[in-house]
Amino acid sequence: MPTLIHPSAIVEDGAQLGADCEIMAHAVITRHAVLGDRVVVHPGAVVGGDPQYLKFDRATPSFVRVGAGTVIRENVTLNRAIHADQATVVGERCFFMAGSHAGHDCTVGDDVVLANNAMLAGHVSVGAFSFIGGGAGIHQFCRIGESCMVAGIARITQDLAPFTITAERDEVSGLNLVGLKRRGFSRDAIRELKEAFRAVYFGTGNIRGLAASALAGGGYATAEARRFLEFFALGKRGFARASRVVVSDDSDA
Repeated sequence: MPTLIHPSAIVEDGAQLGADCEIMAHAVITRHAVLGDRVVVHPGAVVGGDPQYLKFDRATPSFVRVGAGTVIRENVTLNRAIHADQATVVGERCFFMAGSHAGHDCTVGDDVVLANNAMLAGHVSVGAFSFIGGGAGIHQFCRIGESCMVAGIARITQDLAPFTITAERDEVSGLNLVGLKRRGFSRDAIRELKEAFRAVYFGTGNIRGLAASALAGGGYATAEARRFLEFFALGKRGFARASRVVVSDDSDA
């Protein structure tokens, strides 16, 4: 169907909407928003609003880019970037539930879900297929790896390695095995991820160094295990650490 803009919605001059979008009543799409095809924006959401940054010059030409098929529920706020010609980026097929927020300069991968009132501060990156639980807060400049699961009301101030589950304050509790199986990861990939997880979180010493040593050992054949280990080579913050770790050894993996 053609793009549908409901009565009382505000779409500012200069906003870019793809095909088959739907903008519901009282949603605001500013001139700084670029929406892909089939994006749905529910009442009260604001896409492309100014960043919450005290030194921001409102004349700065920056943007929010939202990928195709993403759903933005009631009262979601997606803020534009703080630097000229830069963008806050949301991937395809994401689902931002009511009241969730992505701050300026965030990068959110494809197929990410933010539950109600989840909050991403500025410069946060979230990998594809991750889930951020309701009311969880993510500190600025944190990296959330792909296929992570963050529990509701969690407080995240450190980087979260891909494929992990984290709760409370930066407490990694194991691998997101359910999510990995839903994505169709092979048994070999899951087995090697378990081995890599143990090498990093059960070892003695610096996490970054343990990951580098495991990767240099060359014992990992799957791309998933290598991506897990390579994650620790980057980032501006520290890494969430294991607490009460449970790594499943079920026979299906």
